[in-house]
Amino acid sequence: MSFDPVSRLDGKVAVITGGLGAIGYATAVRLAALGATCVLLHRKGDDAAARAAALPSAHGQRHTAIRADIVDTPSLQAAAAEVKAAHGRCDILVNSAGHTQPVAAADLDALTDELIDDLLRANFRGVFATIRAFAPMLKESGDGLVANISSIAGFTGVGSNLAYVAAKAGLDVVGDALAKALAPAVRVVSVSPGAVESGFVPGRGAEFAGKMASTTPLGRIGKPDDVAAAVEALATTMRFVTGTRIVVDGGRHL
Repeated sequence: MSFDPVSRLDGKVAVITGGLGAIGYATAVRLAALGATCVLLHRKGDDAAARAAALPSAHGQRHTAIRADIVDTPSLQAAAAEVKAAHGRCDILVNSAGHTQPVAAADLDALTDELIDDLLRANFRGVFATIRAFAPMLKESGDGLVANISSIAGFTGVGSNLAYVAAKAGLDVVGDALAKALAPAVRVVSVSPGAVESGFVPGRGAEFAGKMASTTPLGRIGKPDDVAAAVEALATTMRFVTGTRIVVDGGRHL
């Protein structure tokens, strides 16, 4: 197989979990503009079909949205079957679903067993289960890409809470293992942002963003499109890349 750069994604099918979220949708916009047909997986969103239809489709793509919960494996299996029936393939899987909540690292009692289990289920197990559900189609593609939206928390140890840190660290390491296990038909890469302008972490507003920007070498926090651009590059120009992380944080980790 060839890993030469490409400029277009015509004929490719991209499945994006958390497809209605800030990063997921920004990624869908970029991939759709290059000709990919996008399938937005979402847990809840009454406007999902309309937002899918609003994606760029100058090349006749029929973008769709499918309701699925990454912590419910049967719903992922059903979603994969629906993608197979409707499109016959999956070439790109972007895992951008998950959730978190702020808990100070020193507040051990606030990080309860229930919250730990919930965060690991959503941010690690659910991502693995999604890859497992779509792996057959990705391998059939022969040119599959799994882009896991991770976080610099996975290697800095600093994040919204320690369970989230653990989930992202686990995702990165397992992603590296899967890059070996699924090669050469499928590439697996972690895309690791720092703070991003979105509502992902509850309770973080303009004051938090300003503080993060002032201590980031490039002087601002990330935008969803910064992360989406990294995924686009992996799908087009950075095609000889697998089993590693792409850090998109403006130098925040330094």
